[in-house]
Amino acid sequence: MTENPEVLVIGLVSVSDRASAGVYKDEGIPALEDWFGKAIASPAWRTERRLIPDERPAIEAALIELVDQAGCHLVLTTGGTGPAWRDVTPEATLAVADKPMPGFGEQMRRISLEFVPTAILSRQVAVIRYRRAAGVVATGSLIINLPGQPKSIRETLEGLKDGEGKQLVPGIFAAVPYCIDLIGGPYIETNADVIKAFRPKSAIRPKKEQQP
Repeated sequence: MTENPEVLVIGLVSVSDRASAGVYKDEGIPALEDWFGKAIASPAWRTERRLIPDERPAIEAALIELVDQAGCHLVLTTGGTGPAWRDVTPEATLAVADKPMPGFGEQMRRISLEFVPTAILSRQVAVIRYRRAAGVVATGSLIINLPGQPKSIRETLEGLKDGEGKQLVPGIFAAVPYCIDLIGGPYIETNADVIKAFRPKSAIRPKKEQQP
């Protein structure tokens, strides 16, 4: 049975040797699912979860499978973006990419620098990978490397606000819905109290009339 194309499919990949081995419980994927439950107003959405070790072939295989077979419109990874020898998530992400999207990494480090000077050690990247059918490009998927800690994940996605809720530094998710539009994915509306999606006026669709 073919899935409704208006269902947003989100791939969540936690990259951790110890969590994948059961040494401790992964916190990144549950934090992301909780955040999406609050942030997405429409369309319907579901997730594809993957918990894998810090092995570049395993990361590459998971990203390719999530985009090409599972049909994810958005894939978010957590973990493996530091300078340590075992941190290879950015290399794996770039290896499966058709186009780099450097602005996401730049903004993530900008946000994190508001909290810790070691944010400059993060090597998070974002890319586009296109799905092909019979050699023809159909739609694309946005893949983003996120931090591993739940608090940092939320700050990166939402950005920074003052005590009255005014946006001080934009979160990266504000740009995600329009990016998904441009690569052929479903139209995403967000809960503005959590994160307000930004689109040019020409790209904003009128809200559907509410049913009585």
